[in-house]
Amino acid sequence: MFFKSAAAVSMLPMSLNGMSLRTYGKESLFGVLGKRGISNEKVLVIIQLNGGNDGLNMLVPLDQYTNLSKARTNILLDEKKVLSLNGTTKTGLHPKMTGLQNMFNNGLVNVIQGIGYPQPNFSHFRATDIWMSASDSDKFVTTGWMGRYLDKRYTNYPKAYPNSTMPDPVAIQIGSLVSLNFMGPSVSMGMAISDPTSFYNLVDGNTGSTGTTPKDLELAYIRELTQQTNQYTKVVKDAAGKGKNLSAKYGTGNNLADQLKIVAKLISGGLKTPVYMVSLGGFDTHSAQVDNTDTAVGTHATLMQKLSDGISAFQDDLKLLGISERVVGMTFSEFGRRIQSNASGGTDHGAAAPLIVFGEAVQPGIIGNSPIIPSSTTVNDNVPMQFDFRQVYASVLQDWLEVPSSDVKTLMNGADYNTLPIFKSNPMGIEDVADMMTQIEISGVWPNPATDFVKVEFVSDGGGKLSLSVYNPLGQRVYHTDPKEYGVGRFEIEIDLRDMRKGNYVVQLNASKKSVSRMLLVK
Repeated sequence: MFFKSAAAVSMLPMSLNGMSLRTYGKESLFGVLGKRGISNEKVLVIIQLNGGNDGLNMLVPLDQYTNLSKARTNILLDEKKVLSLNGTTKTGLHPKMTGLQNMFNNGLVNVIQGIGYPQPNFSHFRATDIWMSASDSDKFVTTGWMGRYLDKRYTNYPKAYPNSTMPDPVAIQIGSLVSLNFMGPSVSMGMAISDPTSFYNLVDGNTGSTGTTPKDLELAYIRELTQQTNQYTKVVKDAAGKGKNLSAKYGTGNNLADQLKIVAKLISGGLKTPVYMVSLGGFDTHSAQVDNTDTAVGTHATLMQKLSDGISAFQDDLKLLGISERVVGMTFSEFGRRIQSNASGGTDHGAAAPLIVFGEAVQPGIIGNSPIIPSSTTVNDNVPMQFDFRQVYASVLQDWLEVPSSDVKTLMNGADYNTLPIFKSNPMGIEDVADMMTQIEISGVWPNPATDFVKVEFVSDGGGKLSLSVYNPLGQRVYHTDPKEYGVGRFEIEIDLRDMRKGNYVVQLNASKKSVSRMLLVK
């Protein structure tokens, strides 16, 4: 195997302990490092919850608890153990999430209820691609929402990078591969660090343990050569050498906390990377989601504690390091879980779920209402969508990363999504969303249960176009009206149900910035 010197190539793909690296020779390493200073730019940290998080077990709808107890007899959390949140009696957190409870009560957390998208897909792979590409469920997009943003921000990447303006990786993902999330129009915009062990081997100059066979020695040599020649490896090492971790809350045995600890160290070390992505797996809880003797412990409870403790330690570290004002984080999972638990003590693939955004820049509180839980449920019933996940993306891009609204539309595959009051920079407050929810209302669905026809009565304030949709238990849209301008008043639409199967349906009234839902039982 032969290697050209780093100065002689424009891009040389490398791998170090599974760490995806690239070398760029446009500017000397010393010139890049000499111009490094502490960055004041904003940072986004994306936390992926792999497997489909059970939002009803994380953010418990206490105002729907009676019906929830009927749907989840074998996994239901004891109402008395649910953690209370300042400003609301309608919602509480899983008992293991004391770290996030404290953050919420201290004004550092924004929760958005019912995040999903129309026509949800229940395949892990396809649903993940939809979230990462910000595509409609029936369209296949080969670029990621962050990849498109980074490509626009760092033009002509990778040919002109690193340079004096941006000497560092433009995105870092801790994982074996860089995901679709960071895929730009032509190249991946990210750099992968396979795991925390690989990171610390890199920082310490350790090429990793190998055997003594010729193959092993060759591997050790390749790793060493890669470390010596790769510019991004060196700038990461430089930032890690300057960076610190000051929080004592990270603990041990928490892979998410280990990843976030690295992120805090690199940010504090002056790395100008604007976007990081970390992950926590194990959320595909089809069985044994809780302990048989105590539903507050078990598989999902362990995940909730890791999530809460990891975020809490990270936020504490950022505060102690003096960089908390320029970092925000957000969670996402490819889907939620069904309303009804299954016979195996678990939950199956579902639709909408809550999403968490945290940091000093957020408007604290909860956007949206508790999901509606029917008095009787089937195994196919889903949490209704209240907000499209791309509204969250649009909010992050426009209100945190300061992307012009016209560019946000381009980054969202040409679609226009209204922002939500997630960040303090958004002129709309959370209370405005609450007010907006009362300005459009489904005042009646009758008869209910229904057989052949149903009438939906709704109230409009005349503030924009409205459309009406009906979703079956699988989240598929089976009825829809085109957006229409309604005046102020009370209106009625009759829906033909004769081609619909028996089951619980969601009737959804859609305005430009908000949706409200009611349950309908078809018999």
